[in-house]
Amino acid sequence: MCSVIGRIARYFMLAVVLFIGGLASHAADDSKSGGPYVPTPQVVVDQMLFMAGIKSSDYVIDLGSGDGVIVLTAARLFKASGMGVDIDPELVKLSNDAARKFGVADRVHFLLQDVFKADLSKASVVTLYLLPGMMLSLREKIFNELKPGARVVSHDYHFGEWPPDDQMSFDVPEKEAVNGVPMATIYLWRVPARVAGKWQVRVAGGETYELTLKQRFQNVEGSVTTGGKALRPQYLTLRGDEFTFALPDGKGSASFTGRVKGGTMEGSVELPGAKSPARWSASRTAAAKVITD
Repeated sequence: MCSVIGRIARYFMLAVVLFIGGLASHAADDSKSGGPYVPTPQVVVDQMLFMAGIKSSDYVIDLGSGDGVIVLTAARLFKASGMGVDIDPELVKLSNDAARKFGVADRVHFLLQDVFKADLSKASVVTLYLLPGMMLSLREKIFNELKPGARVVSHDYHFGEWPPDDQMSFDVPEKEAVNGVPMATIYLWRVPARVAGKWQVRVAGGETYELTLKQRFQNVEGSVTTGGKALRPQYLTLRGDEFTFALPDGKGSASFTGRVKGGTMEGSVELPGAKSPARWSASRTAAAKVITD
């Protein structure tokens, strides 16, 4: 135990020295460099997992996993499964040893691997604590490889033009010794479904609409025609695979709520004056490019 603590302490002191001595190199960080190993405080780990809404059914992948604390905490406290990826063989060994010690090695493991080569297909949650250049370089991989609805949580750094769905900042006094700032910011993204293109929307026993959508990351705008009349949809919101919007009606507004499943959507719609919601469905008739820059 003492040797593990000593090893972690040496890494922490190395991170402090590297930060103080190499601030300029951090400012101009290489797009392939996640930066030196810096431990994530446990309070930050807990908030990251809380913000991600971790459940036992989740598979967590931590890119640049360091000492493995994020994946290990997800496994120990939430019974989740997962893996960590890091390029430091000593840290990977330390993490796998800890997984065995805590009795979670049947559910989590750590790989010696470049994060750009990691297979993200199983992940329902991805966590990161990497410098800005690496975050921007990983953005396209994460956006394209994760399933709609997957959550991405980052400590301190974001994805630039891909805006987070949520974020929070809080005091972490112990971080001041590392980067001079005694606080942390956590960012959350839900990977959006691809909805760009043309859709035919049918309300059960009611209207049929032609819906055209443009999409930039999770931000959506569009237009609707029905019976030769143009309408402007309102309150378009895309959160993972959940899509909502409203259409003006002569008597008020029809509120649509549904889920995207590849080239189809389905859900319920509250119609003005109706006693109960109706069902609606949609099929994509033409795809369009999602803007990711």
